[in-house]
Amino acid sequence: MLDGVYSPDASQLQQLLEETHVLSRLVEDLRTLALSESGALKLQKESIDLGDLARDVVGAFGGDAAARNVTLDVEAPADLAPIDIDPVRIREVLTNLLSNALRHTPPHGSVAVRVASTSDGAIAVDVRDTGRGMTPEEIARAFDRFYKGADSRGTGLGLTIARSLVAAHGGDIHASSEHGRGTTITFTLPPSDAAGRL
Repeated sequence: MLDGVYSPDASQLQQLLEETHVLSRLVEDLRTLALSESGALKLQKESIDLGDLARDVVGAFGGDAAARNVTLDVEAPADLAPIDIDPVRIREVLTNLLSNALRHTPPHGSVAVRVASTSDGAIAVDVRDTGRGMTPEEIARAFDRFYKGADSRGTGLGLTIARSLVAAHGGDIHASSEHGRGTTITFTLPPSDAAGRL
């Protein structure tokens, strides 16, 4: 634009702004990943109702789901025990998982989030979609840095960051899928007393 090759009109400025946001997000993603992998990520833990947090994140995706004609649902018991987590970081995990699920779910499909206590007092969160699913090869590489499926437009860092943030809380994350029948990403966070002993 400065050289006169492109005119400084609204569409050019909008495209420039979008690319700047993409680069900014990529830099922040790489920073988060570097901190978590080096053990330098500081968690700001609070006692949180993970069901409420999940409902809040799902609510933020309501407009996007409606625009895509995808049903979005959340299931969490009202009596879920509070858990000590960094709500900003776990919100980032949920946001990454929901964003992926919506992106890979066709119109008239559904995305469901389920939050539940496990028998050992941990809390498990499932994000299930009715998208095309993944092949065994894609599942094996899903959490690899920069790995993207053939139809993915992302950076290939979302699931890697989700895994790092869950691991920083002492938890675990895994994917299960059947090609053509959707994908479920499940992460589990240890109970607060167990997390405090790590």
